[in-house]
Amino acid sequence: MAGQINMTRGKPAKLMLQFALPVIVTNLGQQLYQLVDAAIVGRGVGVDALAAVGCTDWTYWMVMWSVAVMTQGFATFVSRYFGSNDTVKINKAITTSVYLSLLISLVFMVAGILGARPILVLLRTPTEGNILSQAVTYLTTMFCGIVIVAFYNLTAAILRAFGDSKTPLLAMIIAAALNILLDLLFVVVFRWGVFGAALASVLSQCVAFIFCTVKILRISCVKLDKAAWGWDGQLAGEMAKFGIPLALQYVIINLGGMVVQSAVNRQGSAFVAGYTAVNKLYGLLECSGISLGAAYTTYAAQNFGAGNFLRVRRGVKVGMVLAVGAAAALAAVALPLRRLLPQLFIDMAEPGAAEAVEIAARYLTVMILSLPVLYLVYVHRHNLQAIGNSSWSLISGIAESASRVVMATALFDLAGVEIMFYIEPVAWLLAWLFVLVPYYWYQKRSLPV
Repeated sequence: MAGQINMTRGKPAKLMLQFALPVIVTNLGQQLYQLVDAAIVGRGVGVDALAAVGCTDWTYWMVMWSVAVMTQGFATFVSRYFGSNDTVKINKAITTSVYLSLLISLVFMVAGILGARPILVLLRTPTEGNILSQAVTYLTTMFCGIVIVAFYNLTAAILRAFGDSKTPLLAMIIAAALNILLDLLFVVVFRWGVFGAALASVLSQCVAFIFCTVKILRISCVKLDKAAWGWDGQLAGEMAKFGIPLALQYVIINLGGMVVQSAVNRQGSAFVAGYTAVNKLYGLLECSGISLGAAYTTYAAQNFGAGNFLRVRRGVKVGMVLAVGAAAALAAVALPLRRLLPQLFIDMAEPGAAEAVEIAARYLTVMILSLPVLYLVYVHRHNLQAIGNSSWSLISGIAESASRVVMATALFDLAGVEIMFYIEPVAWLLAWLFVLVPYYWYQKRSLPV
């Protein structure tokens, strides 16, 4: 059991932090993929290339995050069976996750490759500076590797289901270092541009996937023999019923984001570049919330599986305190750097760079001050999912997406470009309200005192 954490015993805050801190560092490493791509492309190729990468953000995030939360949903079953010490079901849950993840990620891959150009055209991606063609190249390459991304996220989620958050950290440290080296080789030396940046990301995640797979096979209760690989239709149905709504949630959320991206794309390359710089930094701002969310999921799922309902309730209260504290600490560090951080991606010697940085600084300020709301979304959304209800997460995603669409279309005509800076915070607030109320109603039914 070395490297795994049993969260059914001990102080919730200590267990969550012990689990979450390696995940935070892991997610920081994972964000390096996109940050290094953006920095090398933006400073090494140019503002137009950075804008091209930025124009793909919401489209790729739609698939990447859908796959990530779906695999996390599958791994929730591993957590529950680990909490109840059911070894047979643990192995069945792992193999069923593999089957479902392969099938769904292949569908995403084919749809993404075929739809890359039409989607970018529909989003009115700028054609000046060869932005559209570069965006198509980058997005198509990233979609070619979506199966690898899915299986990295699955193996990392399975390890975290056992309470092991350190192995994904080690995998990501190796992969992040490799990504930087390959970025420099492919983009700077070989001059492969945005294709080289995308290829470096895919190859690096492949290494992370292999590393995590080896570790899973060494866990004592994991015995993936012939019996484990037999198809279990009932379990597959339960896992699909739970995991697919989580994926749909992020599809819907990101469809709203694509409407926002379409509005942003009409503002010119300087605005797109500034907006893109903040979106790259957003991953760093969000990663602590994502990491705490992973801790909440594992903690709640293990205790729910063990029937420790009072510990699940207590964990939510602890989680809220940790979330607000983490968001406030991050804001205190990032706010003074709001004009400096965007310059990591923008060469100030280029035309339009000063305007892009100013736009980025204004947008980043609003994002930083709104972080506590975003982090509370993760507390209640992940706990709701862990105790077996993913439907309200889907409804929350619909509300979040609808908010983005309304603000980027109807309200945009009234308020102008300034509305773009407030779209995300308002969407987060709605998302939180749509999981906060259902959680406290649902816990009365599923978590008896």
